Amino acid sequence: MRKFLLLPLLSALLLGVASIAGAQTGDTLVNVGSPSTPFSQNKQNEPALAVDANHPNVLVAGSNDNIDMEACNAGDDRTCPFTAGVGGSGVYFSFDSGTTWTQPTYTGWSARACLGVVGNSDPPCQPVVGPIGTVPKYYENGLVSDGDPGLAFGPKPGSNGQFSWGNGSRLYYANLASNFAATRDEAAFKGFEAIAVSRTDDVAAAAADDANAWQDPVLVSKQSSTTFSDKEQIWADNAASSPFFGNVYLCWASFRSVSRGNAAPQPLIVATSRDGGTTWTQKQVTSASNNPFNTKQGFGRSGCTVRTDSHGVVYVLANQFAVGMPGLGSHILIKSFDGGKTWTRPQNIGLAVDTCFLVQFDGTGFRCVMDGVGGARDDLSASPSIDIANGAPTGAGATNEILRTWVDGRDGVNHEHVMVSYSTNGGNTWSAPTATESTGDRGYYSAIAISPHGTDAYLVYNAFTTPLSNNTTSPRGLVGVVKHADIGGSGAPVGWAELHRGATGDPRGSSQNNLWLEFLGDYVYAVATNTYGAAVWNDTRNAADCPAIDAWRAAAQAAVQNGTTVPTKPAPEQACPATFGNSDIFGGSYSDPTP
Repeated sequence: MRKFLLLPLLSALLLGVASIAGAQTGDTLVNVGSPSTPFSQNKQNEPALAVDANHPNVLVAGSNDNIDMEACNAGDDRTCPFTAGVGGSGVYFSFDSGTTWTQPTYTGWSARACLGVVGNSDPPCQPVVGPIGTVPKYYENGLVSDGDPGLAFGPKPGSNGQFSWGNGSRLYYANLASNFAATRDEAAFKGFEAIAVSRTDDVAAAAADDANAWQDPVLVSKQSSTTFSDKEQIWADNAASSPFFGNVYLCWASFRSVSRGNAAPQPLIVATSRDGGTTWTQKQVTSASNNPFNTKQGFGRSGCTVRTDSHGVVYVLANQFAVGMPGLGSHILIKSFDGGKTWTRPQNIGLAVDTCFLVQFDGTGFRCVMDGVGGARDDLSASPSIDIANGAPTGAGATNEILRTWVDGRDGVNHEHVMVSYSTNGGNTWSAPTATESTGDRGYYSAIAISPHGTDAYLVYNAFTTPLSNNTTSPRGLVGVVKHADIGGSGAPVGWAELHRGATGDPRGSSQNNLWLEFLGDYVYAVATNTYGAAVWNDTRNAADCPAIDAWRAAAQAAVQNGTTVPTKPAPEQACPATFGNSDIFGGSYSDPTP
């Protein structure tokens, strides 16, 4: 539904309000346009979230959204593939601080009409140009949006190239991208996966189905024929006090030599744009070492995060894998004091222990899981999430305190912690990590936000509420939790208390497209203003467990371990409840409880 004639008025109403809409106390579905059935169109995960610091009632979220994929009944009923050429980067808008959401519909390469029929005799899905629920203009530019979204708001550049909030706000949407073309001579870039960035200066129009509100995606990563770029995050310098106000920073892991099967070497890359995302300069900020006994560089790094303080200092953190022995990784910090032109050497800032307690075959290789046999992958739970009290949008009142969270397995299986640490001196020193999870919660992924003036902290995490399971028949619990703490005089978050505990779902009802394991993704996300905090998380409350899939997963894992034949997969649309696979993004916004 398009309402272009009302857009100027709508923009004024939505973006020009002086007061912030009242935050809620419960939670709400974010992916409101995505169906509850069939699988995998009902599969959403890995949410991201951004707030417009100059219009703090405006939130935009992203996720991996399978809304436009074919149903399992198309072609072979036992397969539920990612349809070739169909994008998966969902986008959702809220103009009332996250109380309600809208999901636009655009046009692109779509397989949502490929529903198929019972039986394996119907032809394979043939996508067509049709309705899509993902970021537009990828198909038209020879690309496919592949999820792993990262979002950020910054000031819009003026005609003179100068940034000012008076010019308006610009939304940046970063994601993985692959080639639409099947042949190398028609490809838009080299390699397996690249990083691309979409932009819009009119979120009201973008939310109202106007694809022309978006600029064409820009390819950022420099690719070789063997490169797989992954796990990116984006940030715009949004404090007007910064000498680099308006710069945009994008970090990611560059997995190289993928064609040789080892994805090594694997350095961390940061790209900087100084013209609103049109052009980018790329820097390698870590070595390419993949030596597990290299105590300085470790065995690879991923799960980066990036922020700026009120002086324009850029902070990039990442998870450095397994220094010395498996599991005992660490967090590294890299900084830039000149707007991304040069970077400091990586600084090790402390232990971060992964939570890989069980390894399961996922159909193509082996994955770490932490909820049991056939469980959801757990590759990056120890990766850091940070936020900085930078005083945005002006920079006034900034404390520049940094908060950091991650999930840590140092105390062993069924004792996974949601850790929080802080720094009040630019990351030079950090507080000892403090476990902040509620009793009985086994942290899975976490994210943190601090208010611009540094007075309040908001923490969101997913957690399993049941122990590691050696079977697939016992129910499992997954929950989303949002907490709040005041920032004390020393900088320490004080009095962590639950603002919200979502409904518990059974993660066995989630699924990889190949059905081997559950699937919940790698991220949750939080943002904060001076009056409220908001969060998004992965949720399985609406996903139905499928005993036929449970039995097959257990049998398949046993077959791999024993070297025997894997049994034939069930056909999900015949063997399972209709809402099998229906993982969702839920979110909430919460007023400061101690104003």
